[in-house]
Amino acid sequence: MGDRGGYDALLLVSFGGPEHPDDVLPFLANVTRGRGIPPERLAEVAEHYQHFGGVSPINQQCRDLLREVERGTDLPVYWGNRNWHPMLADTVARMRDDGVRRALAFVTSAYGGYSSCRQYQEDIAAARAAVGPTAPAIDKLRHFHDHPGFVRPHADAVRAARATLPPGGDVRLVFTAHSVPVSMAETAGPDGGLYQAQLNETAALVHAAGTARGPVMPWDLVWQSRSGPPHVPWLEPDVNDHLTALAEAGVTGVVVSPIGFVSDHLEVIWDLDNEAASTAKRLGLDYARAATPGTDPRFVAMVHDLVRERVDAPESVPRSRLGTLPVWDTCPRGCCPPPRRGAP
Repeated sequence: MGDRGGYDALLLVSFGGPEHPDDVLPFLANVTRGRGIPPERLAEVAEHYQHFGGVSPINQQCRDLLREVERGTDLPVYWGNRNWHPMLADTVARMRDDGVRRALAFVTSAYGGYSSCRQYQEDIAAARAAVGPTAPAIDKLRHFHDHPGFVRPHADAVRAARATLPPGGDVRLVFTAHSVPVSMAETAGPDGGLYQAQLNETAALVHAAGTARGPVMPWDLVWQSRSGPPHVPWLEPDVNDHLTALAEAGVTGVVVSPIGFVSDHLEVIWDLDNEAASTAKRLGLDYARAATPGTDPRFVAMVHDLVRERVDAPESVPRSRLGTLPVWDTCPRGCCPPPRRGAP
């Protein structure tokens, strides 16, 4: 990695999740603070976690990814979460105590937008402020929605999922990502619309690679995991509504690919493996859910690749990309403004 470009650590930043039944409500309070989520919605989501013993798989998935990433870098690797232990501020304090002066941050979100990019940067800034003036500088790595190490594992998972369905029939490929308020989507990126544009580019890339040597499957991009006050418009259609529309149109089977996510955490295994699968069964649709990258070696190598882009001389390291949308190391000033909470 050359002279490491002045960086002396790598920080994995993720969403976090409860690891005990008593953690669930405090965790959800952290997630939803200031968002005006109705109490009945919180109770509903809490019940989802209790179906899994009050444990979200996301923290163990981060531990697994951390272990694999550590094997391929000479930088010390740390891990901090937005919403649950290990909390980001505690991790930044430990980095300071270990003598870290400047770190790179890999965030487990591939896309631009307020909740998928800028909010993580705000969390990092808040953690540094809590630690004080001796906190290390922390620079977030770029978006990776079109990196081969992200696209190709998704594509192979689509192919494997399709192989589990009966041959023939009218099968549709349905890509999903986390829904966000329409106002947030409209202001994503420096010029608006970045979240949806990147997801559409990822979907097209995964579709092309995942169906290149198999049956043709038309594709759609839809949304899942909506939360928030009901009067606030969010991106639609919801995956369950879309499955209903497909069944009414004569589609016989679906492959659902959660390209909005990097691992099979609770929103994937509940919203897709439980709710969407139940909807498909009720409608008589054959259903298969494609896996996420997780610790696929290509995804782990992607993290190392993103680090190399920054620690080596930028002009000497070509960027591994399959798409054409612009990317940047430092987000333009004013992009992805915070949402006006509760606004229609």
